[in-house]
Amino acid sequence: MNIRPRRNRRTAAIRNMVRETRMTTDNLIYPLFLIDGKGIKSEISSLPGNYRWSLDTLIPEMEECLELGLRNFVIFPAVEEALKDKIATYSYAEDNFYLEATRQLKEKFPETCLISDVAMDPYSSDGHDGLVENGKILNDETLPILAKMSVAQAQAGFDIIAPSDMMDGRVGAIREALDTAGYINTGIMSYTAKYASAFYGPFRDALDSAPKAGDKKTYQMDPANKMEGLREAMLDEEEGADYMMVKPALNYLDVIALLKDNTTLPIAAYHVSGECAMLIAACQNGWLNFEQAMPETLLSIKRAGADVILTYFAKQFARIQRGLEISL
Repeated sequence: MNIRPRRNRRTAAIRNMVRETRMTTDNLIYPLFLIDGKGIKSEISSLPGNYRWSLDTLIPEMEECLELGLRNFVIFPAVEEALKDKIATYSYAEDNFYLEATRQLKEKFPETCLISDVAMDPYSSDGHDGLVENGKILNDETLPILAKMSVAQAQAGFDIIAPSDMMDGRVGAIREALDTAGYINTGIMSYTAKYASAFYGPFRDALDSAPKAGDKKTYQMDPANKMEGLREAMLDEEEGADYMMVKPALNYLDVIALLKDNTTLPIAAYHVSGECAMLIAACQNGWLNFEQAMPETLLSIKRAGADVILTYFAKQFARIQRGLEISL
């Protein structure tokens, strides 16, 4: 045989030299759940190793992450029911704890990239991402609410605004509102292809944000559709998105690859809570080795075309990269 591919696999030095896909902590975004109060570090039972943090406990957690080389964080607010209403008024209120915490975090950690969440569901008494009227999600009437929310978040110090609502036209409405308010350098990471997936359960447990009635299938995408994701991508790029996200990641690697092949914008992929919870359960039962399976999982998402990965394993990956012990 003249051609022997195994020659390029013979030693660790050779394998490292020809490795096609590489991933570092620079490629990762760590999702964090913020709750109002003090001294709170409450584990999410359906997502072991992840917590709802009050600001005072979140600060040392972020300090530890920075020491590990993690600088990118997406922050989600867990809002108490009494503050919710049909039009998500609290999302842009002056006394919003999420916005105040962001101001303090950005002042303390200016080197971080802080990413927001824009959608009505954390603040809505209906639990939907858009305005509900007579059981229907109103698209156009939702856009001004999302725009106002986005400006408030940019003002608080978020570097990137991330609309997760899947309303038509929201990227353009948010871009116009940000520019009008003077936040021309605030980026938009659009949830471009966000599917009506069965893998969001632990996330909804963390935020208590499940719909009070109905489901999200009239605005989140049908899991059967791939080319529809490309259509959404073309619209988001035209409207001014700076990043495009596919959510979930593992069951939609083909969609990640499709978007990567058809845009020059950075592609983000959300390795969602249910995907992470399944891996944790398998490893806790001794069926898989976490230190081997978890990095391989993230590598597969990167190999599919994701430039950026949102994952609840970001901190554990960083510890493995540093040769530090990890625990589930």
